[in-house]
Amino acid sequence: MNPLRKAYCRTFQTVFKIALPFLPYRTPEIVGSVKKLPDIIKNKKCSNVLIITDSGIIKLGLTKRLEQTLAEHNLPYTIYDKTVVNPTTANVAEALELYHKNGCDAIIGFGGGSSMDCAKAVGARIAKPKQSLAKMKGILKIHKKLPLLIAVPTTAGTGSETTLAAVITDAETRHKYAINDFSLIPEYAVLDPKVTVSLPPSITATTGMDALTHAVEAYIGNSTTYGTRKNALMAVKLIFENIDNAYTNGTNVDARRNMLHASYYAGCAFTKSYVGYVHAVAHSLGGEYNVPHGLANAVLLPHVLEEYGESIHKKLYKLAIAAGAAEKDTPVEQAAAAFIDAIKEMKMRFGIGNTIHEIKEEDIPKLSYYADKEANPLYPVPVLMTAKDLEKFYYMMMNEDTLPDTNHLTSK
Repeated sequence: MNPLRKAYCRTFQTVFKIALPFLPYRTPEIVGSVKKLPDIIKNKKCSNVLIITDSGIIKLGLTKRLEQTLAEHNLPYTIYDKTVVNPTTANVAEALELYHKNGCDAIIGFGGGSSMDCAKAVGARIAKPKQSLAKMKGILKIHKKLPLLIAVPTTAGTGSETTLAAVITDAETRHKYAINDFSLIPEYAVLDPKVTVSLPPSITATTGMDALTHAVEAYIGNSTTYGTRKNALMAVKLIFENIDNAYTNGTNVDARRNMLHASYYAGCAFTKSYVGYVHAVAHSLGGEYNVPHGLANAVLLPHVLEEYGESIHKKLYKLAIAAGAAEKDTPVEQAAAAFIDAIKEMKMRFGIGNTIHEIKEEDIPKLSYYADKEANPLYPVPVLMTAKDLEKFYYMMMNEDTLPDTNHLTSK
């Protein structure tokens, strides 16, 4: 990266870090069960709910407890269940039409990150009806209060129930972008393990590793605070202690509950301290090929950590201790390697490989351009990389035997 752009990125990040204590971050109030929602909705003077979810959630019957609870309390509701893996502007438009058509005044995002992101984007369009989502792209473009927004995560991974971000894909161009504003943080996060027990092992694994990626990228970045470091370490500890139990025995309610809390802590960490190049590259893959976000993060995470090199060894040492991958007297470099190895071993146990077969070589310049635009200057990464530098990761995921010579990643 040329010196001027490097200076701009680091200055931008430093200003944000200095501003962190003064920004209106808030954490959603935790609710332990969907059965508590009717009282909350009525106390907020709301009377008609739009539930935004996806067809898979409906087929699994996960919304039934919520539907029954709302019906028992005479709260009418409408369900939008067409949200796709990477929610599009078309999804938002359809759900928004249902909201207005049925006279709704509250929104529940029920599902994984896609459903919650769609719900946030619908709320943003309600708050600013004359502005397109594309014009909300970036940071702090909404400025207005959303309708009552409640998040019910059915996966323990995205952390979207805690964050100020909604990631949306343009239905026509397939460009994936983030909308970031404090008003997008849900008022309530329902961490109900009973809605996660029927998740398939593969989704349990990839969403759990998504949460791990959030915690790790937040922790190794340059804009951490005492609170975000504490949240990230707690998330890593809980994930390593519980993800295998949740994967092998999905009905283990304690493991499911702990994974939900891990995802919540990781979300709190990266909401303030941001993520890094793992997410930037993963978002480009989701936008172009609909690659599930958690899968892309899981594939990428150890490779990006290795590329950062010794710049993050001291931080990986602390993460390794939290994960139980190293002892306090383990040498720093050895502990860092042990932590990366523990992630690789986790991937192997869950049958997650190192390739994304959808990647086409001719798309790589465009994909790396999108990743660069997302990450720089916003993400306070340990080592700065350009779009050209980021191409290495796409080649790596295409086929590990066709890596180009990119041993020039020396920017700090």
